[in-house]
Amino acid sequence: MSNIASMRALLLNSGYEPMRIVSWQKALVLWFQGKVEIVEAHPVFARSVSSSFPIPSVIRLKSYVRPRPRGAIRFCRENVYIRDDYTCQYCGEQFALKQLTLDHVVPASMKGRKTWTNVVTACRDCNQRKADRTPDEAAMPLLSTPRAPGWLPVVQGELRPGQVPVAWLQYLTRAG
Repeated sequence: MSNIASMRALLLNSGYEPMRIVSWQKALVLWFQGKVEIVEAHPVFARSVSSSFPIPSVIRLKSYVRPRPRGAIRFCRENVYIRDDYTCQYCGEQFALKQLTLDHVVPASMKGRKTWTNVVTACRDCNQRKADRTPDEAAMPLLSTPRAPGWLPVVQGELRPGQVPVAWLQYLTRAG
């Protein structure tokens, strides 16, 4: 992981249980706020005009946070992207995070809700082409039916073999 933009941090609960993966920027903000301690750091630093800060690789909450019940996956932009494997559900191409949007299958203007079963990942071009229509009206069928995931996407969906930082392994094997 030499590209600083793609660096992430593993967030642990106060008892060292893995909670989720966060961006290095979010990890630094949590550290500046005094909410976490840095357990492991990447071998690079973020620099300001007068200071430099280690880029966190593993951070631990100072206070215990009760984990969500099993099966209760938080609905958010990042989790939808992970569920859909960063793939536009209309054209089937994978995109970088900045090129993706969320699309309401049934548009909000038609009382479509922001839920797991009505929101999909779309590239900007497909989202604009679909506009304020259903996939049928736009003649743009979905590649898969959107549904709520039954697993924790931020830990299991993002960790692919060979991409797990070595510093994380001892914390992830405890979770087994």
